[in-house]
Amino acid sequence: MIYIRSFIFFIFQSVTAVIFSCVGVVLWPLPFKWRYAVVSQWAKSNIWLLAKICDVHLEVEGKENIGEEPAIIICKHQSAWETLALQTVFPPQVWVLKRELFWIPFFGWGLASLKPIAIDRKAGRKALSQVIEQGLDRLSSGAWVVIFPEGTRIARGFIGRFGIGGARLAVETGYPVIPVAHNAAKAWPKHGFVKYPGVIKMVIGEKIASKDVAAGDLNQQLFDWMEDKMTQLEGQKPVLQERKP
Repeated sequence: MIYIRSFIFFIFQSVTAVIFSCVGVVLWPLPFKWRYAVVSQWAKSNIWLLAKICDVHLEVEGKENIGEEPAIIICKHQSAWETLALQTVFPPQVWVLKRELFWIPFFGWGLASLKPIAIDRKAGRKALSQVIEQGLDRLSSGAWVVIFPEGTRIARGFIGRFGIGGARLAVETGYPVIPVAHNAAKAWPKHGFVKYPGVIKMVIGEKIASKDVAAGDLNQQLFDWMEDKMTQLEGQKPVLQERKP
């Protein structure tokens, strides 16, 4: 039954992705917040369908820490789940992501309509400058910026080294940071087709000020917070996974 439910969810997810991506392209001339309000319904409907079809539910701790001021979200990356769930919990947001995602038919078109910060991860300093420049533009316009500092999805029980981009963006712009941990991989594993019933817990930390602090120190503070929360969520300290060259 679990495989049948997962297949039904996959069909709904795929069909609605095409529909909402086309809608996003049609709405491109409209202001970002209008486009986002419509296109983000895809993510919200997927989280709802995930609960109804696959019995996978969302539990949020620390929602009171969000507030109204735009901030930089530093989020654990285990699954595709968090890219959907963040849109149901936080205000309008954009993501720092690899530009190759734009090449995916339909999905990439809809994604592009939401003004993400698309980078070439091999570009080094140029990519970092792009994150800072475009990140300031998005934050100034009222959008939140989502960064997955590990750079890629990391399997359950592991944690990746944090890239400096999120901390540098915060220090350079003066906007605060909110760390987010979760245990999505227990229900929706990395690259997993099968969705296992259960409750995924998202933990939202308190805002961390970025003024008068070095980017390296802020990055280490965020890593330590994430490591501690993942230890609590998964019952054991995550193993450090080095980045591939």
